[in-house]
Amino acid sequence: MAEEGQDGNRPHRQNLQGLLQMAIEAGTQSDNTYQLEQMSEERRQWLQEAMSGTFAGQADEVKMIKECLQELSRETDNGEGEEEREQALELLADLCENLDNASDFCKLGGMNLLLTRYLNCPKAELRWRSADLIGICSQNVPFVQEMALNLGAIRNLLQLLDFDCNDQVRIKALFAISCLVREQEVGLAEFLKQDGFSVLMRAMQSDVQKLKIKAAFLLQNLLQSHPEYKGTLCSMGMVQQLVSLLRADHSPFHEHVLGALCSLVTDFPQGVKACQTPELEFEELLKERCNLVEKQEEFKSWNTVNNF
Repeated sequence: MAEEGQDGNRPHRQNLQGLLQMAIEAGTQSDNTYQLEQMSEERRQWLQEAMSGTFAGQADEVKMIKECLQELSRETDNGEGEEEREQALELLADLCENLDNASDFCKLGGMNLLLTRYLNCPKAELRWRSADLIGICSQNVPFVQEMALNLGAIRNLLQLLDFDCNDQVRIKALFAISCLVREQEVGLAEFLKQDGFSVLMRAMQSDVQKLKIKAAFLLQNLLQSHPEYKGTLCSMGMVQQLVSLLRADHSPFHEHVLGALCSLVTDFPQGVKACQTPELEFEELLKERCNLVEKQEEFKSWNTVNNF
């Protein structure tokens, strides 16, 4: 067990987490034991060193971001420096997991650089790393989301998702789209404007299992958080298209398709009616699949579906 400091408290680590721990302990002291005592020299020294180390670390990370941007901004010919640029994007993806770094990256022109130069460059690895970095930066950072949306990110990412010949590029483009439309009204409005639901359906019709599952998951999430779009999707024939996906040989992907379909028809009579269309023969399909998989542990979710 670590020794206690001279002031009777356990020592704190000299980093940001240690600073937070110290602040929490100070803020949770009982009012009955409140004391105006002078900070011990040991604790004062620890605090100074911790703050110095913390802010120095932040400054070092901003410096690394600037160096990466400098590398990415270099003009090169004949594919020179591609490995260095890939490494720069990889490092930025790690740094920008920190929300402050993500904001700094965008303030320094990083988002503009990704969308104007790298998202559509010839090298597939640079494209997918750029899409991945857009998603990482955009997660839960409204300032970054707004900047990306103003630069036309949704349109460009949907084009990659729909037409790129590289599977990893398409998967990362979908990840970035998800980060820009979930719980983001402006992003969702642009997604709708660009016919994003049709692009999602085409992604679910692809041969890439991971892409199909992620597309179905995003569709389900959007239906749950925005039930007002159920009518639009029914009018697009989404019920019929989802059912058609279930007619292929059974796979784990179908669980996600069923999830999206259930979200579409729950508390929505128009969706239920569409499922009951005789020509669709949906009830017969469900019964057939339930009989097929009822003894298979991995497909138990089918057994919870009876009829609509």
